[in-house]
Parts: sequence; structure tokens; C-alpha cells
Amino acid sequence: MANLKITLVKSTIGAVPKHKKTVEALGLKKVNKTVELPDNAATRGMVQQVRHLVKVEEV
Repeated sequence: MANLKITLVKSTIGAVPKHKKTVEALGLKKVNKTVELPDNAATRGMVQQVRHLVKVEEV
């Protein structure tokens, strides 16, 4: 099973509160920090919601 490498590239300051919570739920707290999560529908949906704040790579 593949993983997704997700990096927060833009600050959540001024973002919609729902997007802030989504970024935090992904495990991202600071800009330029990266997490690896499983590539499933739930993760893809969360990434789609905050695609303007994160960079995604398939690992």
C-alpha cells in the first residue's frame, strides 16, 4: 500500500477554522513540517479540502 508525504507549505493564520482543524488532524503543526500517511479515501478527502495549504507527494 502506498503512502502520501504531506507537507504544510502555507500558514493557517487567517484560514477558515474548519481548514485549521483539518490541517491539525493531518498531524501538521508548523510550516514546512512533513508527515507520511496511508493513501486512503479519508486522507485524500482531507488533503483535497486543504489543497491550497499543503504539498502532496506519493511515496
